[in-house]
Amino acid sequence: MTAIADSLILPDTTMGALLEAMPGARRALFARYHIGGCASCAFSMDETVAQVCARNENIDPEEMIAHLLASGEEDARMSLSPAAAADFLKSGAPVRLLDVRSREEFEAVALPGAELMTQEKLQALFQSDKTAPVIVYCHTGARALDTAAYLIGHGFTDVKCLTGGIDAWSREVDAAVPRYRLEMD
Repeated sequence: MTAIADSLILPDTTMGALLEAMPGARRALFARYHIGGCASCAFSMDETVAQVCARNENIDPEEMIAHLLASGEEDARMSLSPAAAADFLKSGAPVRLLDVRSREEFEAVALPGAELMTQEKLQALFQSDKTAPVIVYCHTGARALDTAAYLIGHGFTDVKCLTGGIDAWSREVDAAVPRYRLEMD
């Protein structure tokens, strides 16, 4: 997490700054307050925490901030640094390495031993040992963090998210893994 999450989220913190510092904040806001999950409850990246609270039934900003900080702590417990993930993978311990990026991204570059998360893989995963270790990764870590939370919410007990995704892996562990940028129209 960045300095904003490590120090303090204030009522005048913008939602853009909040989401940059805490990628799981959107999930936390939606789960507790039904904010940010769809067009009818969306927010602008320029809005402040206080503004979002005011237009959503006058939620107490301090209550929302406390919830976000607690959620951030949960996300931190699910997170695994690239170096720690590399050490775990080198140990030879059994682990399921799940890639939650698009098929095109996976086919372009993937971590050795990774499986692309498809609907079929997800169904098979639900039939497997829910205590077995799972590491989930995506491009930058945000989508994988949501997937890890989803799996934990469905009874998996040893799920970690690769912090920073495959991009951080390339920067911090193995520069031979090509980095890329997604172009959005």
